[in-house]
Amino acid sequence: MKSIDLFSSYHPIINFLYFALCIGFTMVFMHPIMLVISLLSAFLYGITLNGRKALLFSLKYMIPVILFTAIINPAFNHQGKTFLAYLPTGNALTAESIVYGAASGITLAAVLVWFTCFSAVISSDKFVYLFGRIIPALSLVLSMTLRLVPKFKRQLHEVCDAQRALGRDVSSGSLWQRTKTAVSVFSVLITWSLEDSIETADSMKSRGYGTKRRTAFSIYTWSKRDSCALIYLLALGVCVIISSMCGNLFWRYFPDIRGMTTQIFSVLTYIAFAGICITPIFIDGKEALYWRSLK
Repeated sequence: MKSIDLFSSYHPIINFLYFALCIGFTMVFMHPIMLVISLLSAFLYGITLNGRKALLFSLKYMIPVILFTAIINPAFNHQGKTFLAYLPTGNALTAESIVYGAASGITLAAVLVWFTCFSAVISSDKFVYLFGRIIPALSLVLSMTLRLVPKFKRQLHEVCDAQRALGRDVSSGSLWQRTKTAVSVFSVLITWSLEDSIETADSMKSRGYGTKRRTAFSIYTWSKRDSCALIYLLALGVCVIISSMCGNLFWRYFPDIRGMTTQIFSVLTYIAFAGICITPIFIDGKEALYWRSLK
């Protein structure tokens, strides 16, 4: 079951800064503790946004991604001191290459889950608001692309339901019947996408897109809570960056696994990063407790 996400109602700048920090730090730092914090926080926030069914759907695809990356990496990466065995190709299999593959898989899974949350929070209107004046053409293309995928998926379900009502189920019948039904569904989707693109072009033209002088209406206003959130996120983000520059997030996988783990400043950095990642969860939990206390 989905719950109300109060963080989504914050200013788009705050939403974008939050995801930029979470995704950026996840991609930059290959420290295992940082990756685990990022992945768990992304899953928790995904539950808040999309419900538990979305989490199970994500796990269904994320776990194979992590396992596949951990298995396939040693086939191409043979660095490391801890020898385990020889592959059929004659290359060495090392423990470091397996651990590095697992870390890469966790990074990929965390980034994908974060982008799922990003698409749920940053709507096309917010994206155009953020980048419309800087790069209007690119922001429009990206917002339309982000909107196309859920629309295409929704239309696919409607077409499949209609075909099923006519007795043409894609998942039943002989191979030839299923192929004919799939081609029919694909043809309907292509026709719909072309009609939708024409309607979008007419709508843009009627609203004056492409004219030299145009005005913009914004429904987003900056408030005191946005200022507090901005100071909070920037302070923790700067702390993580400074700490990493001081070597408190040092971690290497080759030639042997070594890095900072339990030093006091490293632990404080983990706490700062976790504080960034759980910001929406904290805000939503605080709001839920407040309303529960009024009952």
